[in-house]
Amino acid sequence: MREDICINTAPQYEEDEIDLRELFDTIKKHKLKLFFVSLLITSLAVLYAIITPNSYTSRSILTPKEQEKPSLGAGAAALASMAGISLGGGGGLDVASMFKNLLEDYSFNKMVIEKYNLTKRLDDKEMSKNFVYVLNGEDMAKDLKNLFSFQKKKKEKSKDEIIFDAYDKKLKKMISVSSDKESGAITISATSKDRFLAKDLVEIYLKEMSDYMRKLDLKEINEQENYYKDELKRAESIEIKQNLATLLSNLTNKKVLSQAGEFYMIKQITKPEVAFIKDKSKPKRALIVIVASITSIILGIFIIFFKEFLDGDKEDEIEEREEIKKDNPRDSEISF
Repeated sequence: MREDICINTAPQYEEDEIDLRELFDTIKKHKLKLFFVSLLITSLAVLYAIITPNSYTSRSILTPKEQEKPSLGAGAAALASMAGISLGGGGGLDVASMFKNLLEDYSFNKMVIEKYNLTKRLDDKEMSKNFVYVLNGEDMAKDLKNLFSFQKKKKEKSKDEIIFDAYDKKLKKMISVSSDKESGAITISATSKDRFLAKDLVEIYLKEMSDYMRKLDLKEINEQENYYKDELKRAESIEIKQNLATLLSNLTNKKVLSQAGEFYMIKQITKPEVAFIKDKSKPKRALIVIVASITSIILGIFIIFFKEFLDGDKEDEIEEREEIKKDNPRDSEISF
């Protein structure tokens, strides 16, 4: 007899279903642990928000000056072009880029730090005199500092090391320059926990960067003037002498204009001010506490499920051992 054998070729899938009720039961079982983990992390966040002093920002908005190009004769213009000389007062220079490059130049910052004795102003003890806290944060910060402070013998640093640390660890994070491509406005800003220092830093760097660019331009103008004066003495052609005289005249005009005004090539739209005591830029205390609370809950739930996973593996391992012992009772009696 022929037997018909039916083979089911349909694929078999194992469905892994997540029981939401079981997950909620697990969280409910460990709700006290979750509560205390969340409470601990949130409390630490609140403490951090209280003991962290306010940071304040002071800024100055600038705009490049419109430079008028002097009218030159064809011969003088040709000579200036061939010599690679610009008589337009720096109108084509990107002031914002120049400011940013100066902020990243250590030699320039070293000069500013030494000139204004900023190492003293940037010292934590000196700055802390003007710190502003919320609630009783100042006393709490002092208590915690005394509690966790250890008496360590500080290594004496050289003058150059102190200056470099002041620039690299503090000033670089405080001062910034930004520009708006559409309007051309340039903003120099400084953020510090000492709101008086923030305003002073904007004024200092604005003045020093402007003076630095002025000196560079004046040095170039003086070199060009000396060169053309020597050429004027040696020139024999009347036309060349006239052209050189025109160039010298325009260089003189450029020198006079470069020394006019408080700042070089820029106009100050708004002056830096000491920030109002309530007008802080950092820290965002409410945001810190909210993020810490949400993070603590997520972290607590992860720890709970991870612990349950490990406990489940241990239980399965114990059950497997017990089943092996039941199936092979003699194996448990063998001793070596």
